[in-house]
Amino acid sequence: MYHTTNSTAADLKDLIASIHRKSYPACKSLTGSYTFEKFTLTIDHVQGDPFASPSHISIRVPHRFAGFPAEFFDTPWRKTALEDALLRACAAELSKYSFRAKGSGKSGLLATSIPGQEILPRSACQITSHEIILRLEAGFPANGRTIQGQELEKMLLNFIPSCVRAALLYRPEKYAQLQKDIHLADDQHALRQFLTEHHLSAFVADGAILPRESGISQKPMKHAVPFSSPDTLRVSCTLPHHGILTGMGIREGITLIVGGGYHGKSTLLNALETGVYNHISGDGREYVVTDSSALKLRSEDGRSVRNVDISLFIKDLPNKKDTTAFYTEDASGSTSQAAAVMEGMESGSHLFLIDEDTSATNFMMRDELMQKVIHREKEPITPFLERARDLFEQDHISTILVAGSSGAYFYIADTIIQLDHYLPYDITAQALAASRSYPAPAIKAPGYHIGMFHRIPEHKAEHPAQKKHTSRENHLQKIKVYGKDCFLLGKDTIELRYLSQLADCEQTNTLAHLLRYAQTHYFNGVYTLTEIVDFLEDELAKNQFQNICGSRFVPSGLSIPRRQEIFSCFNRYRKL
Repeated sequence: MYHTTNSTAADLKDLIASIHRKSYPACKSLTGSYTFEKFTLTIDHVQGDPFASPSHISIRVPHRFAGFPAEFFDTPWRKTALEDALLRACAAELSKYSFRAKGSGKSGLLATSIPGQEILPRSACQITSHEIILRLEAGFPANGRTIQGQELEKMLLNFIPSCVRAALLYRPEKYAQLQKDIHLADDQHALRQFLTEHHLSAFVADGAILPRESGISQKPMKHAVPFSSPDTLRVSCTLPHHGILTGMGIREGITLIVGGGYHGKSTLLNALETGVYNHISGDGREYVVTDSSALKLRSEDGRSVRNVDISLFIKDLPNKKDTTAFYTEDASGSTSQAAAVMEGMESGSHLFLIDEDTSATNFMMRDELMQKVIHREKEPITPFLERARDLFEQDHISTILVAGSSGAYFYIADTIIQLDHYLPYDITAQALAASRSYPAPAIKAPGYHIGMFHRIPEHKAEHPAQKKHTSRENHLQKIKVYGKDCFLLGKDTIELRYLSQLADCEQTNTLAHLLRYAQTHYFNGVYTLTEIVDFLEDELAKNQFQNICGSRFVPSGLSIPRRQEIFSCFNRYRKL
């Protein structure tokens, strides 16, 4: 039975009374929509027992009742900022009531997504042209498998309406804080436009707090040294609400970050990695922004590589293996990093972020002595050092590189920043002057070329009998997500632990759903990988999460990933 919107809160109360002390499966009779005074409550899915995954509920509040000023969500970035603010308020309100209804297992649970420091579009709270939608999880109360109707009534008819009134109905006293959130979103959008207009790869504001509280917390470190730009790299922009903002502008080209150990090099690079996302007020990195296509590159021993042209970096292998369509189930450090560069270009990235510590040494550079002993024609690897200038000059792809072991990188850098006691210094002139006293290494290899990216994915069946799956069978493959690091699709594990720019496990969950959806709709040997990702981005833009979920309702727990992470996920799926 599915109740329509003609059902009311009073009907829901009567239904709850009718199943009091019945066996738990009777809860399924509650599935449906119920009209309250100012919102509609929909029970989308009911759990099988009190120990199973929680039930799914959605709340829809028409704008005429919610009452939030229309100017707070009249642009895409404002809408995302308001969704984020409302979700944080809802999560806080729900936590006050969670488990106040008593019972076994998950009885009494009330929860929704809890955002981190980044501001992301999420399924848990969405604003449409006519309503605000909140999605949450609830543990319907029971003792053992006996329904506790009185506790369930408190949850659905008292606790949830109280949360809606507190978080999703506008009151004048909310205006100042919401305006602050919206103004920050405006300023961050303007700052990203400033990057493009002034040919900058990244911007780090004066006064920013870059270090994090700990390795397991993304909150700002207390008593950290505030960032202060070198005078030679300081730029100034005027934001619509903040006004004049100064900070370090990292110009397009090749930027080298150097310095002694533990002086803050990796901390700066990590801030730039996460600068592809907007951050909440008080994070310390609100005004640290990076080219939105920036991609962190690293070696990844053991990953699979599927028909990637890595001949720009690796060719003439002794085993005569074709590197223009390179395939392996177990890549080495150098081949995995070469593949990552080419896959990044295919995804449309215009900025590579590289830390020498997590890179394959033989992929990054070869010193002068090694080049003299092992001649170029005997070495299949052309190091990144010898391709970086052409990547920028011919394909407009910048690089920000953290290095500490070799001065060879000085010869290709446009800007050299030294971190000393967590403060940056522009040492470009000094470093280049010093480099003239040493023999220059080879910094440009011949034969630069970028082929066409025309990879066409097709699902690889394990056995001829498995080639003809129905769409429904593919679409219903089970998904299990293990934090940000990996997920299971059916029996296949997709490892994402080295995608350091995934900000939230909800993005990983969405990647799993996108991969399952693409299996059904696009992995047919017709569309290129780029076309498939374009289709998926269009689908998310038009319908958000509705069609990719494979069910009649959209759950909470989904968040839109970047284009780069969609490519990276598909590139790590071994069945393509």
